[in-house]
Amino acid sequence: MFISCTTFVLYYITNTPTTNIKNMIKLSNLSFGYSKNALLFKNLNLELQVGHIYGLLGKNGAGKSTLLKNIAGLVFPLDGACQVNGHDAAARLPSFLQELFFIPEEVYLPALNARGFVGSSGQFYPSFDHAGFYNMLEEFEVPADKMLNKLSFGQQKKVMIAFGLATNTGTLIMDEPTNGLDIPSKVQFRKIIAAALTDNRCIIISTHQVRDLDSLIDSLVVVHNQEIVLNKSLEEISEKIQFSTAVQAKKADILYQEDGDFGINTISINRAENYSKVDMELLFNAITNKSQAVTSYLN
Repeated sequence: MFISCTTFVLYYITNTPTTNIKNMIKLSNLSFGYSKNALLFKNLNLELQVGHIYGLLGKNGAGKSTLLKNIAGLVFPLDGACQVNGHDAAARLPSFLQELFFIPEEVYLPALNARGFVGSSGQFYPSFDHAGFYNMLEEFEVPADKMLNKLSFGQQKKVMIAFGLATNTGTLIMDEPTNGLDIPSKVQFRKIIAAALTDNRCIIISTHQVRDLDSLIDSLVVVHNQEIVLNKSLEEISEKIQFSTAVQAKKADILYQEDGDFGINTISINRAENYSKVDMELLFNAITNKSQAVTSYLN
């Protein structure tokens, strides 16, 4: 009897017992480049835990998308390893694939409506939430009966975000998910993502639009000069540094400053341990403008 490759993979996924390994992403001495003479990363180390929404920041060309593709097993390291939930990402075993969903920056959807798309692809994810998917489409105001390839780019992005969340995978990776979304849709996106986080899920969002992650993420990862220069929770960051104007900050404690719309904005040592909201845009500017004082103090 002939068994198609798709049928075999589906059978393997649905009949392979899942492990009880605590979901965690771990990069160990990972080196990657599209050629050995042009490494994008060298001996990169990174650990990400479940129960967090990570914001991945970096300048254009810093390697954010490539880093995400290594985690998703879409490209393979030249040296070192990337493990997700105890699995070697590069091996792309079915037990790994059923617990990870990756939403790329550019999406290309088939000539199917939402129901047909779920029927062909949702079955590969054992915990797929059909009702949740259609509810999110309705909240995003995306018609479920239209051909997906005929939708606007923004609507296609919304379909993939809704599908990714509905998979209920332990790891959800999104590369520039807010590109193509209007302002109301970005507000909806933040609400939906925040509600999707559980203690058993790790969500990673890469963006160059820092403000889109405001009030959404709880941890920040920054890639700069081929290195992970920061991997801290916002709580850890706010305990060590504070964000204010030059008038409010003590001059001796200022680690970084730049001109703002209403004066000079500063990052300074939080000696009094007073809470201040993390200004991610200012912090990112400090890191990428070669301010060693900020990164050294935080690390």
